[in-house]
Amino acid sequence: MKHGVEFKNITKRYGIDKSAPLVIKGVDFEIEKGSLTTILGPSGCGKTTVLRMIAGLETPTGGQIIMNGKDVTTLGPAERNVSMMFQSYALFPHMNVLENVMYGLKMSDVEKGEALRRALDTLGNVGLVGYDERLPSELSGGQQQRVALARALVLEPGVLLFDEPLSNLDARLRREMREEIRSLQQRLHLTVAYVTHDQSEALAVSDQIIVMNDGLIAQRGTPQDMYERPGSEFVAGFMGEAMLFPGVADAAGVVQLGPLTIASRTAVVAGAVKVAVRPEAWHIHRDGSGLSAKLLKLAYLGSFFEYTFETALGPIFVVSPDLTDVLSAGVQVGLTLADHGVSVVAAG
Repeated sequence: MKHGVEFKNITKRYGIDKSAPLVIKGVDFEIEKGSLTTILGPSGCGKTTVLRMIAGLETPTGGQIIMNGKDVTTLGPAERNVSMMFQSYALFPHMNVLENVMYGLKMSDVEKGEALRRALDTLGNVGLVGYDERLPSELSGGQQQRVALARALVLEPGVLLFDEPLSNLDARLRREMREEIRSLQQRLHLTVAYVTHDQSEALAVSDQIIVMNDGLIAQRGTPQDMYERPGSEFVAGFMGEAMLFPGVADAAGVVQLGPLTIASRTAVVAGAVKVAVRPEAWHIHRDGSGLSAKLLKLAYLGSFFEYTFETALGPIFVVSPDLTDVLSAGVQVGLTLADHGVSVVAAG
């Protein structure tokens, strides 16, 4: 069995009124065993509903859910080998770390000695050796996160689910924990479905990214595919920061963007197109070559500068790693495009 999770034409509406609108409108995807798939999208797109259907907390209106080769469409959470980690952690405040981690095993009637062994092994896996007797109130946010992760892992789930797991953490801890989750997932060959609204988080942890919009899958693929080869205006704008400019493509796939020409890496129909440009894709030229640009404002962010230029194409936002040749407001320069960070998508 290659797939840990399969969704086959899944639909979902709330309530019994058959005229009520569908919130999930026919979704198909697979999550390979031992891989991490992130479901990404704006608020209200349906990503949390999809995760809850994998967990068995919601029942599909139509379609089929297969997990590890078994049809689980109508089964409840207790009948699926899944664990879910919520953003709130939901640790029991009156129980110490070891008791929190052992709780699910106790409820599953696992023998006490076996439960203790598994709990201690799992605490070792998440870097919490020696924390057995501490209460949640005596732990940092990152340590509480690890306890919640251990409590989910100790049940040895066939599929592990994460619902916005890092949203309560500060930026530095968020980066550390996403690396921890990715490392554990790869080391233990876990099958993971992960929901977030944070694109950089999705790019960092995923084997596959599914971008949803209005109850449908807009696109799915590897992180590199999604960032470098978006298939639509929506995906281009959602996967990282991109500005969209109107362009014109000829029959050979060469796109004219003001004075600049771009060779599209994907097949495009001749006529009006949109060019999605990442802020790091612009090259700045002091000699004025390329697209004429006047610097309106700048901001120093430590490892790079953010520039906003006035051009014939409208305002252009540029990220520059050059910390030695710093531009001054009002200077006139030229802008050209790199080979990376530029995508041509259909207009509309």
